[in-house]
Amino acid sequence: MDYYLDIKLLPDPDFIPSMLMNALFSKLHRVLVERRELNVAVSFPEYSLNPLGLGNCLRLYGKQGDLDSLQDTGWLTGMRDHVVYRDVQPVPSNTEYVEVRRVQARSNVERLVRRSAKRKGISEEQAREAYQNAQPKMLRLPFISLNSQSSGRRFSLFIEQGRPQKESKAGEFNRYGISQTATVPWF
Repeated sequence: MDYYLDIKLLPDPDFIPSMLMNALFSKLHRVLVERRELNVAVSFPEYSLNPLGLGNCLRLYGKQGDLDSLQDTGWLTGMRDHVVYRDVQPVPSNTEYVEVRRVQARSNVERLVRRSAKRKGISEEQAREAYQNAQPKMLRLPFISLNSQSSGRRFSLFIEQGRPQKESKAGEFNRYGISQTATVPWF
């Protein structure tokens, strides 16, 4: 992850920034699913818990070849009027690092029931009994609304971005460009 690319949303009178970020991130996810060989990570330089939001900038990280290949796919088609970006740049030296991870809420009890029934090989009624006293857990984190590429269902991808730290951690990045263990440069 020694190169990066900042993609900034432009103000638009017809669309709120979160709507544009949803569209931009959906396009990124789609191309990362299609082009599995690309190893790309993300962060949100304007991430905030108060006020809650991801901001107007999506930062991509990777090897220069991966980021150049990503740009060569034309994945930003349809977004060019809504974003501005420069060429791929080297990550500055003496940087800190942050973890950017997905956090899944246990807010949809019916989804938990279906998942439990499927995993344990029990009926949905049996699984529902196990969850009868479950209280939904609501998250107060910024999120992106996406359609799953595998199931087609709409869902919220909650993002937790940690505090800057001195040491980097290696790990794998998923098709959303996030990892449960790895860090990305922070500057």
